[in-house]
Amino acid sequence: MVDTARAARLAKRISSIVASAIGSEIKDPRLAYVTITDARVTNDLHDATLYYTVMGESIDAEPDYEAAAAGLAKATGILRSKVGAGTGVRFTPTLTFVLDTVPDAARHMEELVARARANDELVARQAAEAKPAGDADPYRHDDPDEDGSGQ
Repeated sequence: MVDTARAARLAKRISSIVASAIGSEIKDPRLAYVTITDARVTNDLHDATLYYTVMGESIDAEPDYEAAAAGLAKATGILRSKVGAGTGVRFTPTLTFVLDTVPDAARHMEELVARARANDELVARQAAEAKPAGDADPYRHDDPDEDGSGQ
């Protein structure tokens, strides 16, 4: 029987254990700017996928994704043993690290929305300043009076 609630609880616990271990116990400088964003555990509790992001040293610096991946690959064994000790489950799940692309996708979407808003403002300004190309009333009126009575 599948217990998804237990898998979700275990994923949350694994995420906190790995994040605290990366932040305080593992002394690899390649992991200094790594943040665990999410964790998912299979329903049989045998495999855990941890999603991470990497920040740059400064706001302008480009993150080093390859070094972070190499650091996580090297620390996987230690992290798995810490997860086993911290969770107390019968079978310690294998850990797989995946680069989280959600922040980049969100940033890209925000840029697209900002560009669309700027284009909308440009169109609105052009429409406000626009004048009709022909007469103000472009419809043809054969009768001199509007009601069509001919008087």
